[in-house]
Amino acid sequence: HAPALARAAVATGAVAGVFMEAHPDPDRAPCDGPNMLPFTWLPELLASLKAIDAAVRAR
Repeated sequence: HAPALARAAVATGAVAGVFMEAHPDPDRAPCDGPNMLPFTWLPELLASLKAIDAAVRAR
């Protein structure tokens, strides 16, 4: 749910940043694995967050 919540938060225009935990292999992370995003998700997620932020700030 973290990607959807991050997108929703950025879409409000009320946040200046987001905090996410990521790991190359969350299933093998020494701790907090279930709370981490896989590294492979980051390029698309960060690009979408930047696009949403730009659209919100352009209004």
